[in-house]
Amino acid sequence: MIEFLNGILRSKDSLTAVVEVQGVGYHLSISLPTSESLPEAGEPVLLLTHLHVREDAMLLFGFHTAAERQLFRQLQTISGIGARMALNILSGIAPEELRNRVSGGDIAALTRIPGIGKKTAERIIVELRDTFARQQIEGGGEARSDQYSVRDEALMALIALGYPKNTAEKAISAALKEKNNVDLSVAEILKAALREANSR
Repeated sequence: MIEFLNGILRSKDSLTAVVEVQGVGYHLSISLPTSESLPEAGEPVLLLTHLHVREDAMLLFGFHTAAERQLFRQLQTISGIGARMALNILSGIAPEELRNRVSGGDIAALTRIPGIGKKTAERIIVELRDTFARQQIEGGGEARSDQYSVRDEALMALIALGYPKNTAEKAISAALKEKNNVDLSVAEILKAALREANSR
């Protein structure tokens, strides 16, 4: 399993990106929000990933946030929704809004996403409404749950870069404090944490 890629962005468009890591170029399928969050080609980038294995191909998907990747995986548990459709849904609606629409049973809002009909929208609501409610209770709230997930992703990235776990944890805590614990992406946390770790 490839958990994330940390390298140089070589190219991007609204649906794909190529990230070079140690001389190897990885082609990723991405959502529109992830594409819009990426830097210019030639700049450092960190993307969370999901490896989708089929009989005839291995496809790599990239995500700017842990919340987006989690929803991508949850959508694929629904009958009739594959990786491509899940990515299409995430291109048409933000993760937080999707949760709100599903929790509220808003079929009309979901059918406004290109490629999503009434029956598919109904299945999404039936399959995911209880899941979202349970996650909110277990995580003490959506924002808190997402932020802890993003923090964990950033911690793994720092450890993978060779920083001791204790140093990485302190750097991330200091970075979040500096940013007033606002809702940050993995890349934003990692960038601030690297500054903290290298200043120690």
